[in-house]
Amino acid sequence: MKVRDATPDDAAACAAIYAPYVTDTVISFETEPPDAEEMAHRIAGAHAWLVIEEDGQVLGFAYAGPFAKRAAYRWSCETSVYLEPGRRRTGAGRALYETLFDRLREHGYRRAFAGMTLPNDASAALHRALGFEPAGVYRKVGWKHGAWRDVAWVQKDLSDDEGAPDPVYLT
Repeated sequence: MKVRDATPDDAAACAAIYAPYVTDTVISFETEPPDAEEMAHRIAGAHAWLVIEEDGQVLGFAYAGPFAKRAAYRWSCETSVYLEPGRRRTGAGRALYETLFDRLREHGYRRAFAGMTLPNDASAALHRALGFEPAGVYRKVGWKHGAWRDVAWVQKDLSDDEGAPDPVYLT
């Protein structure tokens, strides 16, 4: 498996991987799967967007985007990872996230946050294994598939430097 930067050519594969999370689960709070054009727009607008592939086939993706819009949040980002069905516990999620964290550190980010609809044991285990710590739970924050859903938030320090931060830069 190889992790690399996503390009607009990966948009259709990413959209196909993501669609079942939207339509068949409560993992994503979207209700309509984005098409390839929308996914290409998201790839272009992310702080970083990576795919993992094997034999030229995209198996999953991870990305980071803004945590919040206010200027003081600019050293923090929100991360997500999605894999093809059946790819859990293969090391693909870990490989994507570890490469993503390295990229974020290079760009000056200090904290990564991730939200997980509860229950989601696989995602919780992956984030815990990668050093994320609990940050809180938003109770009954989203309505999907006929019920109110909670979202657990976790965070990971990308840097132990507590001094004044350097500017964040994007490529």
